[in-house]
Amino acid sequence: MKMSRNFPLNALRVFESAARHLSFTKAGDELGMTQTAVSYQIKLLEDYVGATLFIRRPRQVTLTSAAEKLARQTSEALTMLEAAVADTRKSVSDVLTISATPTFAQQWLARRLGSFQAANPKTAVHLALSNEIVDLLRENIDLGIRWGKGDWPGLICHRIMRLDFAPVVSPLLVEKLGGLKEPADLLKLTIISPQDRWWKHWFREAGVHETDLDTRTGSNFGFQYLEAAAAMAGHGVAIVNPTHFAEDMAAGRLIQPFDLVCNDGHDYWLVYPESRRNVPKIKIFRDWMLSEFPDDL
Repeated sequence: MKMSRNFPLNALRVFESAARHLSFTKAGDELGMTQTAVSYQIKLLEDYVGATLFIRRPRQVTLTSAAEKLARQTSEALTMLEAAVADTRKSVSDVLTISATPTFAQQWLARRLGSFQAANPKTAVHLALSNEIVDLLRENIDLGIRWGKGDWPGLICHRIMRLDFAPVVSPLLVEKLGGLKEPADLLKLTIISPQDRWWKHWFREAGVHETDLDTRTGSNFGFQYLEAAAAMAGHGVAIVNPTHFAEDMAAGRLIQPFDLVCNDGHDYWLVYPESRRNVPKIKIFRDWMLSEFPDDL
């Protein structure tokens, strides 16, 4: 459909920013415009649609009911336009940027990326490591590997791995203690990252309801691979995803002293924006990742 010469495209861009910030001043700062210029563009759009879009109060603006739907659809449309332009600018050999947690990247992804790159030599991979959830569109990241429940709005989500958890410990430390006969015996050891919510969940499932976890002090490593490393060094017992450290357990560097493995409903997911689901490099990586995991998770 041909766009009218009078269609207020620039005014929509200004409107989207003002609606997102609920501030003409912040919209102006973002777009490099004065507040007066922002107000002028908003007035042009209001005249075009024939409705008031903002309720103006001293030092505050709010969206009218008519503007709420327009703001959402404008944001989606501008995002799609931005993605389309960005994809056009990129060549086939562009970098594929993946956001992942450090533990997943080290214990699984980095060990298998070679096979992906061997099959797709024109696609270079860049890993952006963080435990924080990043905005894939705002940060210009192609895909994410997140842990959670797969309920992130605007994203297509594929569950790829169960995020189970169980205690692991050095066999030498267990031998020095004289063995571990029941789950409560773990409390005789130094608990690595005692404030990790997994500990309370696991002890509760193990039938141990009296613990001193709330009063224990200790470092919070924040990354499973660091906690596992501390456990391998004999500094205490860690709670991790056993799948990540299967090689260490097979080699005898770690043992899982009890069979109980828990899951709190948070698993690993491969995610990407709905608006970018047909981007070739995303489709290629998605298909490769899904082929690496069983269907019966």
